[in-house]
Amino acid sequence: MLQKLRERTSGWVATIVIGLLMIPFLFVIDQRYLGGMGANNVAQISAPPSWWKSAPSWWPVSMLWQHEEISIEDFNKQFNRLRQQQQQLLGEDYDPREFASEENKRRVLDQLIDARVMQMAASQAGIRIDDDSVYQYISAIPAFQREGRFDQFLYQQTLAYQGFTPLGFQTEIRNELLQASIANALAQSAFVSRKEMEDFLKMMRETRDVEFVRLPHPAPDTEAVGDDEIQQWYDSHSQDFMRPESISIEYVEANAADMLVPEPNEATLRTRYEAEKARFAEPEQRLASHILIKIDANADAAAQQAAEDKIKLLIEEARKPGADFAALAKANSEDLGSRDNGGNLGWVERGIMVPEFEEALFSMTDGEIAGPLKTNYGYHAIQLRETRPAKETPFEEVRSELAEEQLKIDREHAYNALLGHLTDAIIENPSSLTFASEKVGLPVRRLGPFSRTSATGIATDPAVLRVAFSDDAIHDGTASDPIEIGKNRDHNVVIRVVEHTPAQLEPLEQVRDRVVAAIRADRTEKAATAAAEAFLEELRNGRKLTDIATQNGMEVDRISGLPRGNMFPAPGANQAIFSVLAPEDENTPSFGKVRVTNSGDYLLFAVTKVIPGNIDEIPESERMAVQAQFAQFRGNTDAQDFVQTMRKRFRITIQEAQLQSQQ
Repeated sequence: MLQKLRERTSGWVATIVIGLLMIPFLFVIDQRYLGGMGANNVAQISAPPSWWKSAPSWWPVSMLWQHEEISIEDFNKQFNRLRQQQQQLLGEDYDPREFASEENKRRVLDQLIDARVMQMAASQAGIRIDDDSVYQYISAIPAFQREGRFDQFLYQQTLAYQGFTPLGFQTEIRNELLQASIANALAQSAFVSRKEMEDFLKMMRETRDVEFVRLPHPAPDTEAVGDDEIQQWYDSHSQDFMRPESISIEYVEANAADMLVPEPNEATLRTRYEAEKARFAEPEQRLASHILIKIDANADAAAQQAAEDKIKLLIEEARKPGADFAALAKANSEDLGSRDNGGNLGWVERGIMVPEFEEALFSMTDGEIAGPLKTNYGYHAIQLRETRPAKETPFEEVRSELAEEQLKIDREHAYNALLGHLTDAIIENPSSLTFASEKVGLPVRRLGPFSRTSATGIATDPAVLRVAFSDDAIHDGTASDPIEIGKNRDHNVVIRVVEHTPAQLEPLEQVRDRVVAAIRADRTEKAATAAAEAFLEELRNGRKLTDIATQNGMEVDRISGLPRGNMFPAPGANQAIFSVLAPEDENTPSFGKVRVTNSGDYLLFAVTKVIPGNIDEIPESERMAVQAQFAQFRGNTDAQDFVQTMRKRFRITIQEAQLQSQQ
């Protein structure tokens, strides 16, 4: 029977049947195996292989494509980093809901996609970032420098504080350099011709001779304003006569600064001292230097032996009487971070170095040179130059510090307990603050009515203002959650909207005088514009500015050599003067009008002469600097164009649901 079954499942018929059975199976395979996007990713960037740039994106050819994902973790890391920057920049004006808008999320994601696109394009172009480039970049970071020089101990300490391992940080820097490689190459290769630079300088250094008159402002309008005109203006400008939305609130305020807590007793302070004695002790530290001979991760036995033999010879040399360990390190060490400083690692305490290095260092005596020691970096020769023993600070010297800290802790505990009781009371009875007030012993205060622009007291805090004018607070009439005021999390208020007046159009009877004033101001403005346009038309018809000024009793002012960008003769006027074309000849000036923003008056001007900038007066160094700035700007533009081109060539998939769900 089995033999017959085997015969029936052989041949081309069976092959077709098996193929058909595999089709539904393909739909249940994890999409990542087919070039799809995993569930924990926000976006995927797919690029055709470098050796087949026109490869189609359909399966199974898509399996040949390079796929890079932007994970939820990647997105949240960048989003939170930018959130912190925004909070520091805007302070109390920071609006978390505005920052978490869909538009902003998309902007952050686009930044991540652009960076990943550049990284993928660089990889496909065969660009590689070597170790020396990574080390040179890291050693130039000011946060890792002491007195202008890279400090290995400070580097390791800073990374440990920020939660990085040296290898992880180096990988991140390598990726950043890879992402920037093409942009830097485009910026460096951008070219601006000398003629372009000279034309730009001539334009920027250009000066103009100009005549101008300040037109007198028309007398205030005193003509009668009819009822029909008033009604028409009121109807067409209703937004100008709206009474803003306003509210009144009641609130309970909890402020840690107002809380009284007893001074901590001696027993409590001594107990804390014993529990935290390590805080007040300086650990043993050792001043060390080393020489490193690196070993590649894939090095064969011969290469490893050669490195070990080399470090042994250096150790022998270092142990000779009068030998200079620092000079040997400068000449031979392959640790770029410490080599130029004679191998100096600074003061090292336990928990900083890799375990093998640390164990060896803390078993040495002052002046000893040990090695060879093998770590994942390579072979080391270690010199212990000096030992600084552990030191413990007595209780009496830190008592005041402990007391201050304990007082702060006690106040925080009392405040948190108060806030907890307040929150519980609000949950128990959210329709009034009286119940909560009685529970926690804090008064109910009232504020308002006020609008968004006329708030006072606690309502001036942006967070309070946002909650107070929210739909939930206005329509529900229930108490809010505690709202933090300031940045220290030790000042909260609970508010409840007790009155709400929607924005509404003020009755015409109440704003009639304002309407009349607006109509007359509009008449005056139109009269000024019409007068300026009439004078300008006379200039177009061939009259000279001086003749118009004399006839109308106006004074002509003249400026010779007016430079571009000057605030004279009035704000905004300079731009208008340099916007008109150069005069055709000495007898045909170019003219125009401009309204002065601070006074509302009009200037009528005539450009009589244009003097191009004399680039011969500009030092060659300044010209080259301008040319370099031009080239950099063009290079940046080229880099942006390159990213957009690659984005069109690559396939970018975004999981909208994942993006929208991130907070």
